[in-house]
Amino acid sequence: MSPREVDSRENRLSVPEDVRLQVTALARKLRTGSTRSERILWQILRNRRFFGRKFRRQQPIGPFIVDFFCAEERLVIEVDGGIHNNQVEHDSERQQLLEASGLRVLRVTSQEVENDLPSVLSKIRNELGSDRLP
Repeated sequence: MSPREVDSRENRLSVPEDVRLQVTALARKLRTGSTRSERILWQILRNRRFFGRKFRRQQPIGPFIVDFFCAEERLVIEVDGGIHNNQVEHDSERQQLLEASGLRVLRVTSQEVENDLPSVLSKIRNELGSDRLP
């Protein structure tokens, strides 16, 4: 991919400074009010505990805040609770914008995290670059 293509992808999610500051402030608030399933997954992903990858939680990306983000893998992980049943179209559009910017999006449900965590971790592991996995 040429530098021009990379710049074009990155600019798709750029926002004015005032919007960026608002999104960042909201992300900080969301970190203190994580859902049960987000807290469970965060205990495994934090501090490079998961295959040495650095994940961030409630990470601002352009106008969006994603649940978890691994920059080196360009991987977004979204934990969908019940509210997402009512906003399928919105979530789809958001995901398309993130993917058009060169990110990969993995969606899991809060029920999966709480009831079948090994399966969720397997899905995440499968999304990681296999060239550096043990």
